[in-house]
Amino acid sequence: MSGDPLAEALIRHAYLEGDFLLRSGKRSRYYLDKYRFETRPDLLKPLGERIAATVQEHAPDATRLAGPELGAVALAAAASLQSGLPFIIVRKAAKEYGTAKRIEGPYEEGECICLIEDVVTSGGALLDSIEALRGAGLVVNTAVCVVDREEGGADALARHAVRLRPLFRAGELLGSTKSPAKPHG
Repeated sequence: MSGDPLAEALIRHAYLEGDFLLRSGKRSRYYLDKYRFETRPDLLKPLGERIAATVQEHAPDATRLAGPELGAVALAAAASLQSGLPFIIVRKAAKEYGTAKRIEGPYEEGECICLIEDVVTSGGALLDSIEALRGAGLVVNTAVCVVDREEGGADALARHAVRLRPLFRAGELLGSTKSPAKPHG
């Protein structure tokens, strides 16, 4: 990945070393802090451009994007602005007030949705979103993420007939000196 300015910027601004507990329950010696790249316009704009291009290439039948709350909402919005595709937000749970919806934003049953995510480890958050979207009558075959940590997420999604299309894979992004974390402890 060296030579790719976006990859280098992600590492420079979002790569942290230490002892981290991931959403998957695994421990890792590194962490890619999505808020350090999703809150920076200088990174969010080119990420939105790359996500939009990846959606166009690998999910040309998508009529709408979807971003799980909270982490992928900014990415879905950036990709929406670049692609012109509208997006919806998938809540972790239906809100208990107002419209009490789990999926926010208009959509039509049967629409093809491309799911957007920040960092994928086991794929658990995406699988929850896929279940909600399919439960609402939407079609989900493709997910695009910024980074695939290469720790089983792509395989988990494939078992649910969803193809993961990462912009970056951890092994390539971090290079040989900073290869994907080995769980410890």
